[in-house]
Amino acid sequence: MNTATGGGGGAVLEELDREECLRLITPGGVGRVAFNDGEGPAVIPVNYVVEDGTVVFRTDLTSRLSQALSTALEGAQVRIAFEVDRFDEARHEGWSVLLRGGARQLSEDESAGAAPVEPWPGGERGAHIRMVPAEISGRRVHH
Repeated sequence: MNTATGGGGGAVLEELDREECLRLITPGGVGRVAFNDGEGPAVIPVNYVVEDGTVVFRTDLTSRLSQALSTALEGAQVRIAFEVDRFDEARHEGWSVLLRGGARQLSEDESAGAAPVEPWPGGERGAHIRMVPAEISGRRVHH
């Protein structure tokens, strides 16, 4: 981990290594997926789990994200970014982790064997997506 001193209030900006990034996001929760929906960049929140170093989340089969993934050749992955962060605004502390890599929709058999993901919003979320990160980076701000 590389550490650099920040400008205001004695805060420190720390670059996180891959292991620390994965440790921070492994509990799961809510993250944001960035992808190209055909009209340009889009970012949506999703509930996710980390399984064997990959990120698994669900979306509606008719969602823009599902449609963007379905345009790929069978078995191919679509490049996306996935971001998770936690901040304490009162203390001016927190962390952010960014993953970039390929994502694809899982088959029914793969979905049945994947870690369970429970989306917060109601409605059908029949598309299970797995993202395999090629790059993982993160930063933490603390005192």
